[in-house]
Amino acid sequence: MSNAAPSWLAGAIEGSGPGDGKLTIARLADERSLGRGGFTLSSPAFMDGGELDPSFTADEEDAVAPPLEWTAPPPGTMELALVVEDADAAGAEAPCHWLVWGIAGQRGKLLEGEVPPRVGKNAHRNSEWLLPEPPREDGAHRYVFQLFALDLPLTLMPGAGRDELVAAMEGHVIGAAVLTGRYKRQAEDAGGGPWDDDFV
Repeated sequence: MSNAAPSWLAGAIEGSGPGDGKLTIARLADERSLGRGGFTLSSPAFMDGGELDPSFTADEEDAVAPPLEWTAPPPGTMELALVVEDADAAGAEAPCHWLVWGIAGQRGKLLEGEVPPRVGKNAHRNSEWLLPEPPREDGAHRYVFQLFALDLPLTLMPGAGRDELVAAMEGHVIGAAVLTGRYKRQAEDAGGGPWDDDFV
């Protein structure tokens, strides 16, 4: 699959980059479904394209997932699913930071640190929010939050992987919304720390 994002997606992602074609939304959504009916995703903790606070990343102890809010999805939505990926990581795939489904198909929100209904395995094979930890020498990475409105309820059990979730959603996305948060690692303390030299 080409890493170049289709034009409809490139125009929707704040600070669109060459790796956006690797995102799940490039595979599952299209120009018609993106923002359908005014469907949007936002966060009270950061603006679209803005900086993620360290409290949501590997640079701070007791970090948690950021809060999210979304408007009413298109009519016919049975369930919402969320995929968060690093669009700027090296490699053929965008590392997955969060897989969430089982969200009611209506206007709603996830509070800061809230445990979602069903969570799948991230790039480290853990069923939780994978703390952003881009290489210190890199510029800011973009973490793209992708919310999908589905026309059927998913039957996946918690702990499923991205491939399983994508396969279950394929052909059933009737709406999609995106939100981008950026993060660049803080300068390393003199004593170092447990979070050094990771790839996500």
